[in-house]
Amino acid sequence: MKDILSHKANRLFVILGGVFIANALIAEFIGVKIFSLEKTLGLPIADISLFGIDNLSFNLTAGVLLWPVVFVMTDVINEYYGKRGVRMLSFLAVGLIAYAFVVFYFGIRLTPAGFWPGSHIEAISDPQQQRLMRLEVGNYNTAFALVFGQGLWIIIGSLVAFLIGQFIDVIVFQGIKKYTGEKKVWLRATGSTLVSQCLDSFVVLFIAFYIGAGWSFELVLAIGLVNYAYKFTMAIILTPAIYLAHFAIDKYLGADLARAMKRDAADFS
Repeated sequence: MKDILSHKANRLFVILGGVFIANALIAEFIGVKIFSLEKTLGLPIADISLFGIDNLSFNLTAGVLLWPVVFVMTDVINEYYGKRGVRMLSFLAVGLIAYAFVVFYFGIRLTPAGFWPGSHIEAISDPQQQRLMRLEVGNYNTAFALVFGQGLWIIIGSLVAFLIGQFIDVIVFQGIKKYTGEKKVWLRATGSTLVSQCLDSFVVLFIAFYIGAGWSFELVLAIGLVNYAYKFTMAIILTPAIYLAHFAIDKYLGADLARAMKRDAADFS
């Protein structure tokens, strides 16, 4: 075990894989919250009309805070460990997310201790704050079920979209690298992310809400485009992070090992 972990390439894979999976898990779980991007930034509410759907704005799942990081990590792992590395971590992430939701399912159905549903209120000494808390979150157990009890179609849609996005990212990344070689890191990293994020945006909505909730196709397209506009912007903004990650990894590995790993990771078949 000491020999395995002493190899820089192995240690790096464990670190990158841990960051990748941790961000995917957290993004999935916080995704139940929908927030207003404009209000968060103190901007006027956008009033967008698309496909006959009016009053659209940037109401986004909290998961969008971390999904761009996941796709950046995908490109970094792809660069040094190739298609096999991304596939292994993608399947592992999906398996762990699915496992977590199974645990949540049974956790929600556990009978709460008698004191627990109101314990968050009783811990507050100020009577006025107690009344406010009772109005906002009267039952801790109910809140727990609402937060962790995401609908089946949302879970399926999210996992399927994640896998499709990852595999498309790998294909586009390797395809661009075939023609650019080691040059134009920004093109293969940002380009693959833009394509994969586009598919991810629409696949999750189509499965979770068109199939699962009866949304109209026009509504799916409209909200998907609004979501993708945010993801597109973030992909461009995070492009320098790709170069920073390459610089740090190349310095850690050393020029010779980094060059050899990139060469071995290239899959042009």
